[in-house]
Amino acid sequence: MKDNYQKRIEDLIQKMTLEEKVGQLQQCGPSLVGAFEVSFEELLDMMFDGRISQEEFGRLMSTAEQDFHEEDLRAGRIGSYNGIGDAATANRLQKIAVEETRLGIPLLFGYDVIHGFRAVTPIPLAESCAWDEKLWERTARMAAEEATSAGVHMTFAPMVDAAKDARWGRVSEGAGEDVLLNALYGAAKVRGFQGEDLTADDAMAACVKHFAAYGAVEAGKDYNRVDMSMQRLYEEYLPAYKACIDAGARAVMPAFNDINGIPCSVNEWLLRKVLREDWGFDGMTISDANAIGECVEHGIVCDRKSAAKAALEAGMDMDMTSNVYVEELAELVRNGELSESVLDLAVENILRVKFELGLFDHPYQTDEEREKATLLRPQYRELAREAAANSMVLLKNEEYHGAYSSPADCGFKPILPLKTGTRLGIFGELAADRGEMTGAWAIGANAEDCVSILDACEARGISYRYSQNGENMLKIASESEVLIAVLGEKKDESGEAASRAAITLPETQVKLAGDLLKTGKPVVIVLFNGRPLAIPDLAENMPAILEAWHPGIEAGNAVLDILFGDVNPSGKLTVTFPYASGQCPMYYAHINTGRPGGKSKFTSKYLDAPLEPVFSFGHGLSYTQYEYQDLHIEKEKSAFRICVSVKNVGSFNGAEVVQCYVRDLAAKRVRPVRQLKAFKKIEIAAGEKRVVEFTIPFEELGYYDWNMNYVVEPGEFLFYVGGDSRCTLCEKVILE
Repeated sequence: MKDNYQKRIEDLIQKMTLEEKVGQLQQCGPSLVGAFEVSFEELLDMMFDGRISQEEFGRLMSTAEQDFHEEDLRAGRIGSYNGIGDAATANRLQKIAVEETRLGIPLLFGYDVIHGFRAVTPIPLAESCAWDEKLWERTARMAAEEATSAGVHMTFAPMVDAAKDARWGRVSEGAGEDVLLNALYGAAKVRGFQGEDLTADDAMAACVKHFAAYGAVEAGKDYNRVDMSMQRLYEEYLPAYKACIDAGARAVMPAFNDINGIPCSVNEWLLRKVLREDWGFDGMTISDANAIGECVEHGIVCDRKSAAKAALEAGMDMDMTSNVYVEELAELVRNGELSESVLDLAVENILRVKFELGLFDHPYQTDEEREKATLLRPQYRELAREAAANSMVLLKNEEYHGAYSSPADCGFKPILPLKTGTRLGIFGELAADRGEMTGAWAIGANAEDCVSILDACEARGISYRYSQNGENMLKIASESEVLIAVLGEKKDESGEAASRAAITLPETQVKLAGDLLKTGKPVVIVLFNGRPLAIPDLAENMPAILEAWHPGIEAGNAVLDILFGDVNPSGKLTVTFPYASGQCPMYYAHINTGRPGGKSKFTSKYLDAPLEPVFSFGHGLSYTQYEYQDLHIEKEKSAFRICVSVKNVGSFNGAEVVQCYVRDLAAKRVRPVRQLKAFKKIEIAAGEKRVVEFTIPFEELGYYDWNMNYVVEPGEFLFYVGGDSRCTLCEKVILE
């Protein structure tokens, strides 16, 4: 099949003019025009800077119209569009491309389908806490079915930037701090987005991003520099991207950042040597928005013309919206400053993906009837609810002694799950705000599609009283059995361009929680947020905390499913919750140092913060309890086989994420105190015992030495198995 594509691609390139070739490299975003005298970008800045209100912005936008640059399209100067998410518009523009341009080359429509299209699922950071590859693939498949019905051919996802610094806003878009989790998450998303047949109408190309190490930006500040050793890059960051390539991802988006002084957009070593030569990638690359032009601001080139030349020669195939290629490349080729063969190679990569998607033979892959019949199907809402509940993490659930306990409870019982019929007092504006439930990068979502906590209470007939900011607190508390404080971040407080120096809750929210506790009633904290938060006061004082993240359109229903025990929580953190913002970056797989943190003054620690995080990587409670026993490790021909018994010793059926970590006790490069090597999520009925096995190949115990050789050394290793990264059940093995 690819041979057939190749011949057709070569024939087509032979027929193309220079301008038509450049046009294939242009991804255009529709411009907004209307009753305002500044650019749309400046208008956005004015709103974010406070120069105009959100209401005034909305008023101006209501007068705007979209300009799709149709004359450029007819002239063959556009090969792709970004941000078009409806079948009617997509088909209208596709008709122009296929029927009114000289060569009839179909368009490629890209869209940010990060965690659902209309049926928005939990943000990726949240969904990673389900530790469930099948779930990750199922939600991606659902997203592809919805998005393709609206004319989308390619999603700018998955993001697999391992993120160890909670200050970085885009931590919400990936699978947390661990490279293995990001690799497995990313590969599952690629399989789900692309399906079994890329030419199928409900398959879309996955564009893995942001290549590479965007999650390691200095100080957690978005778009910042990345400076690290090659060993660390290869061990802790690159494997997740490679896993996506191995899973068949057909596109790659280089990152905004530089790596060791070379911006990824013009990094030939990254885009040609690593991606194509070493990993064998033969799909297309596409810049992030305006990233090629921004190389001038980076200081790696002096002008946009030089940026265009550097990016194309480095291996950047398509320009997203900066117009650098369409303005500069033809002249560069005509002047002999750029080889036309380099341009042809980029065109070939783009055309190949279009052929693989079946666009040449079937350019109109959807219509308005299919779109209407597909979006927000009942089964999609059911899956969104399942994903949300499985993504939530029960951080704390202490015993409570007081009016809520009955004599049958023997005086003490965990607050959660709540008893049916419990009268609730609910506090906090996020409990009622549907639009905040979707989180960052849910651009296809509608607020009216979302279920808030109050909506879910109404639907279930739950007795509740509500206060947005704590008004009538004492009266509501006196009429309620349990108080629910709904706290956290709004969706624009995480995500792109939403880095925070202080990852704490607002003082008003902390005070509200404290005031509720003083009423003497049991208090449950529900957190809606897009990043780990520094919440030491809540962790110390509040009896129950549910981390709900930004859970998507079924938020309220999923929260109540957990609170009332319809779903036994099984989520586990994929990021570390630090005690204070100043501890960032804080992550479990740190090195020990020569002076590990301890009670002695002259050790690696802060004077004003404890050594341990508030909540550790892998942490997550259940309504039942699990016992780990009988750890046994056997050395086989090329791997260690690890067996452990896990027993559900509580009274609820549940699902447990069994985690396996390793520590190399002595090596020629210092190694992390623990590294996640495997995990399994298993269902265990109350009273049941199950044996879990892991096979860890010797090859996975290696690292890159000083000369960038991957080595597996003999020596002693500790294997830890348990329910979080602090597990103590371990056994030492020797690799000879």
